[in-house]
Amino acid sequence: MFTRRAVLTPLLAGLALPCRARALPRIDRIEVRKRERVMELKAGSEVLWRFRVALGRRPEGHKLREGDGRTPEGRYELVEFLPRSYFYKAIRISYPNEEDIARARRLGVSPGGNIMIHGLDPKMEPRWRRDHWLFNWTQGCIAVTDEEMDIVWASAEPGTPIDILP
Repeated sequence: MFTRRAVLTPLLAGLALPCRARALPRIDRIEVRKRERVMELKAGSEVLWRFRVALGRRPEGHKLREGDGRTPEGRYELVEFLPRSYFYKAIRISYPNEEDIARARRLGVSPGGNIMIHGLDPKMEPRWRRDHWLFNWTQGCIAVTDEEMDIVWASAEPGTPIDILP
């Protein structure tokens, strides 16, 4: 069973000395399971961290078009780390890929884009921040707490694969 305390323990050690955050173990992939609202950071077969996530307001099914509120499904990569975003920090993923673009073209729509892993909305009330994952509040992105975002940021690098599963 997921426990927030187990997840935050490595983080708190890293926050005590900012330079230690860069010394977190590197991951080689991320797996998101939408139905479970879980994101796992993995190195080989080992799960190093597991976080609860909030998704797009309509999480069921694959993203088909811009503005549909869905979080995409498939294999993507982390492509751009954005230290100054509206959200605490953000990492852009490689959606849409060629298959997504072709699907949208067949449907006569824009596939959208700008899908990221990001921290919390700065306007979110403090009472909701810890349990933000209970609500699907993003436009199609994958959201974690700001503390969890620090772990993702320090553990991943551009090119890290991310599998987003139903």
